[in-house]
Amino acid sequence: MRHRKAGRKFKRTPSHRRMMLRNLATSLIEHGKIETTLAKAKETQPFVEKLISLARDGFDLNNFRRVLAVLTKKSVTFTLFNEIGPRYKGRSGGYTRIFKLAKVRQGDASAMAVLSLLGENEKVKAPAPRPMVAS
Repeated sequence: MRHRKAGRKFKRTPSHRRMMLRNLATSLIEHGKIETTLAKAKETQPFVEKLISLARDGFDLNNFRRVLAVLTKKSVTFTLFNEIGPRYKGRSGGYTRIFKLAKVRQGDASAMAVLSLLGENEKVKAPAPRPMVAS
């Protein structure tokens, strides 16, 4: 039974799973958006948001080393602290957005999504409430 077991395993070993999340986070910070499966996007989103929260406070050596231990490229870490962190200075969370794509992956029909960073003044709209239907 999987009661109280949070997170997805992706049929990978823990070290492979950590490396996959590190690579996805590095690519997202480097390019601004990535196209991946919906499950990987949902798993990567909180991982990236924690890194951005560390970079948001400005350059702090301890936070820089913590992020550098996670990301796979030093240049991406500098980009995170110099460009992306200050962009979200006034925001308390919600730095990324997931768009579900209508297409599925050809090989295994897996649901695809785009994980992207929000713009500087961009806001995420809450979904409209559904009308109550009497039955």
